[in-house]
Order: sequence, then structure tokens, then C-alpha cells
Amino acid sequence: MTIRDWPAQERPREKLLSQGAAALSDAELLAIFLRTGIPGKDAVALARELLRSHDGLRGLLSLGPRELQTAPGLGPAKYVQLQAALEMARRHYLDRLKRGSVLSNPDDTRRYLHARLSHYPHEVFACLFLDNRHAVIECEELFRGTLNSAAVHPREVVKAALGHNAAAVILAHNHPSGVAEPSHADQQLTRRLKEALALVEIRVLDHLVIGTGETVSLAERGLI
Repeated sequence: MTIRDWPAQERPREKLLSQGAAALSDAELLAIFLRTGIPGKDAVALARELLRSHDGLRGLLSLGPRELQTAPGLGPAKYVQLQAALEMARRHYLDRLKRGSVLSNPDDTRRYLHARLSHYPHEVFACLFLDNRHAVIECEELFRGTLNSAAVHPREVVKAALGHNAAAVILAHNHPSGVAEPSHADQQLTRRLKEALALVEIRVLDHLVIGTGETVSLAERGLI
């Protein structure tokens, strides 16, 4: 039986049209992207196998070009399409942030920073620079680390903030482990950066820790 033989309400495309993309599982979303399966497996079965083999959607999307292009059912064309789709998502969220005169929607901020940082297999530290009305000036990735840590230098963060003429910043970094819980080192770093930026009258509004499916705000935890 192929997907075309399934009841209409169970087919991924029809399900998306009737219930919205959020109603679909990771395998169903990936199946729509794949479009076709391989001999002996329909697109959904292939999607499930790919997700199982690579520890889920995050693991699959974190594959390098050579690994992804050699995975069953994928190839250079699919790799290009996937990278284009991911970049469009990141630019979509950034455009939504820049379009408003004032940063007033925390959910858009979280979605954008999650889309930008969650796929990295190593730690990346980024800053969202804001003007005195909290409108977005720029988002910049400042430091990249190994699997476990990134060396963040307060002087460089201050220099970048002054270069953008920022009045406030939102800090963010990912946890390659996928667990978004802030560590003691994260809290210490936040205090150091807050103190360094305060010397030049730049406020730290938040520090977001990006995990696989969750983003934790240190401000909401009362840690800023």
C-alpha cells in the first residue's frame, strides 16, 4: 500500500491542509519534504527510518553535506533544498523582528534564535543588539566553541555592542546536548557580561539558552 492508498485524513499533505503543520509529526513533515520513498518504503516509512537512525530531526538536520547527501532517499538536490528551507525560516523570523519598531514579542525572539542556533553541533554564542527603543539593530554570532563550551570574552562583546551603537542586548547560546537548562557557568558568564556592559551603559535584557525543543530564559528565572 502506498500513501495514495491511505485514508485522505491520514495522508501528510491532506492532514497539513486540513489541520495545519503543527498537527503533523516529525516523520510526516519530513515525508512531505522527501516527496517520495525508496523501493520497499513509502515516504513516511523512509522518514521514520531517517529520524530513528540520526536521533531525531535535530540530528538529521545537523548532518554535514557529505553525510546528508549519502543518506537513503536524500542527495545533493535534497541537501540544497533543505539548507534553503532552513535559511528561509531564519530570515523569516529575523524579518518579523526587524519589521516592528520595538521588540514587543518575546516568542518571535525565541523562535528566531532557536532557528538560528539550535542546529549547531558545537556551542555558538550570539548577541541580539537593540537600540534605545528595543528595536533590533543586528544579530551577530560572536563566538564558536567545541562540543561542550565556547570561550566568551566580555571585552569583545562590549566592543561589538559599541560598534552597533546598541543600548541593550539579548544574549543567547545553544547547548549541543539538546538540554536547555542553564549551567552554573552560564549564570556566572551572564553576571560578568552584565557588569561589563553596564560600565558603558548597555543593558542586558535576557540570556536565552537554546536546547533541542526548548529555550530557557534566565530573565524569567530571575537570574538577571
